[in-house]
Amino acid sequence: MAERVRVAVLAGGPSAEHEVSLQSAQAVLEALPRDLYEPVPVIIDRQGRWPVELRRDLADVVFPVLHGPFGEDGVVQGHLETLGIPYVGCGVMASAVAMNKVAMRRTFLAEDIPVTPHAWFTEHQWRTTTDHFDLVKSLDWPMYVKPANLGSSIGISRVTSMRELRAGVELALTYDRVVVIEQGVTAREIICGVLGDHDTPDASVPGELIVPGDWLDYEAKYLSQAEIATIPAELPERVAEDVRELSLRAFRAIGGYGLSRVDFLHEEHTGRLYVLEINTMPGFTARSVYARAWAASGVPYPDLLRRLIDLAFARSGS
Repeated sequence: MAERVRVAVLAGGPSAEHEVSLQSAQAVLEALPRDLYEPVPVIIDRQGRWPVELRRDLADVVFPVLHGPFGEDGVVQGHLETLGIPYVGCGVMASAVAMNKVAMRRTFLAEDIPVTPHAWFTEHQWRTTTDHFDLVKSLDWPMYVKPANLGSSIGISRVTSMRELRAGVELALTYDRVVVIEQGVTAREIICGVLGDHDTPDASVPGELIVPGDWLDYEAKYLSQAEIATIPAELPERVAEDVRELSLRAFRAIGGYGLSRVDFLHEEHTGRLYVLEINTMPGFTARSVYARAWAASGVPYPDLLRRLIDLAFARSGS
């Protein structure tokens, strides 16, 4: 039997999404076909300390199953570039742009990709202004307050008054110094997976998130046992094709590679689609909507992992 490929699976890290990363990594470790791969778990602690120094004699390829700042924002990707080790997923630029909700929206607007009305400001602007409403006056209630650099619905608040807005901003500022305020939209939440290289990526069938309340929070995503998505989504064929086409455009706009999950809002009464965000390392838990969307598209989980690892080697020329 040919020698197995050593896959270092990175997990944990100092992000607030540490626990989510551990869940995702466990699923990857369990699903890697053992006849092809030798898994090498690398658990980074909450202080950012690595248990081992990565080297080419330790791993042939790295699967960075890290969510949020440090792991999904280009920091780890840059480190792996300096080491010359092939790795799964988007590169430094795409990771950094997609992680930052301000830079991401600027990129989408430049490429004529529709996004919801929004505003953003720094902590300094928030602390020094005499009129907080002036920072969001272009938007209507309800609004969603988000840290600019985070995921997994952490630090997010739905607000319907200035009192709630102030509380939501203070919460978001505990995670980041830049805050994004999004216009609330009454819409269905649609997701679509992207898989492939820079030039010829593919889009999965769309799925629909099942939102139990006003929005899908951290508890509903990761702690509840309730179903969180319908895959495939029940959409008119034209809308499903628009979702897939916009997903590929968003992926190319950030310079994506390997994988991403694109999240949408579909406003049924107007027919509008808004790209909410693009995630360069979406959840890989057992209930991952990214993996389920690809399974529904004919790519089961083990094959999905194999294709991602093959893409990592293809990019590095290995």
